[in-house]
Amino acid sequence: MSNWDILWDERAQFWSGFLSTLEIFGLSIVGAFVIGCSLLYLLEGSRKRLTMPLRIFIDAMRMLPFLILAYLLYYGLPSVGIRLDAWWSGVGALAVYHGAYFAEIFRGSRLTFPPGQIEAAKAHGFTKGKMFFRLILPQVIMQTRPLLGNQLIYALKDTAFLVIITVSELTAAANSLSSTYFIPTEAFIVVIGFYWAISVTMEIIIKQCGRFSAKRGFDNV
Repeated sequence: MSNWDILWDERAQFWSGFLSTLEIFGLSIVGAFVIGCSLLYLLEGSRKRLTMPLRIFIDAMRMLPFLILAYLLYYGLPSVGIRLDAWWSGVGALAVYHGAYFAEIFRGSRLTFPPGQIEAAKAHGFTKGKMFFRLILPQVIMQTRPLLGNQLIYALKDTAFLVIITVSELTAAANSLSSTYFIPTEAFIVVIGFYWAISVTMEIIIKQCGRFSAKRGFDNV
């Protein structure tokens, strides 16, 4: 029996790890997007006493290695009486970490907006919330889609680090089969194929969003 035959027989383990990776990635990205949008909203027109702590938080997350944050949530929180299982620790770490990056990407795009847009919205009686959700947020999302696409791929790759805190995902499946049958090369080639397939799918979605953005005129704002 060849090494590839062994992997085919154990395909259920890969499939389980793949679905777990997709679930972790999907939930964490939704959380990261909400965090990023919330931080941008709080930074919009905030006073310095609120802006400074938010900027410190964003910069701290960007300077912190992701693996250390995952360790802190899984191994550090129990020391203060908060216990999260490995799965939720991984999702939480990914959401907080990449949420800070999303916020910085959004903030950079927001700084390029011509002031006339905001002044016109205020003149028409837009509230802060209405102006944010109907004017600012759609533009920053569409204008930053290439950067968001790159960040999504970084987040996907960061799911592989969660094997360190015992999360059962794709890399954990490959590690298990590699140590059992001593076929590391073939096992990790399969994992690379799964990651590649997810990344290509995301790139296609980003391109479709680009076409929608062009039709709606966001690229020309």
